[in-house]
Formats: sequence, structure tokens, C-alpha cells
Amino acid sequence: MDIDNRARVHWACRRGMRELDISIMPFFEYDYDQLSEEDKKLFVRLLECDDPDLFNWLMNHGEPLDSGLKKMITMIQQRNKARGPLAM
Repeated sequence: MDIDNRARVHWACRRGMRELDISIMPFFEYDYDQLSEEDKKLFVRLLECDDPDLFNWLMNHGEPLDSGLKKMITMIQQRNKARGPLAM
């Protein structure tokens, strides 16, 4: 997926699982445009993962083996936490 195709990345953020949407969508809306090209690529790679894996990682029920994906999960969690529960 092209990291510069914002509409396509936005579409890929919609997971159909409320818990994932609550975590991923605010990060995309508030933070994606400011990410480095490398971090945008990591975010897009993360979106290619299966929903059960994303859910487990974002809810701290395990972590990805890939250090880049682990970095992105941590970034999403930290930035969402800093915004608070009503980020959407």
C-alpha cells in the first residue's frame, strides 16, 4: 500500500472491531501525517496484520516479534494515552 495514499491508508484503518477502531483511528487522524516516511511504512505494515494479533498487541496481551511493529504498537499506545480516552 502506498504510504502517501491517505484515503487508502484511512480505509485500511477501519477494522470492524470497535476496540481496534478506537485505538487505530485516532492515531491515524492525529498522528499519521507527522510520522516519518519510515514510521508510515511501519504503520502500513502493521495494518496488514490480522485483527486478532493487532487486538492482542494493542491490549498488551503479547507483542509482535518484529521490532519495528513493536515500536509502532508502543507509539500508538503512548500517543493515544497522551490524548486521553475521548480522542475520537
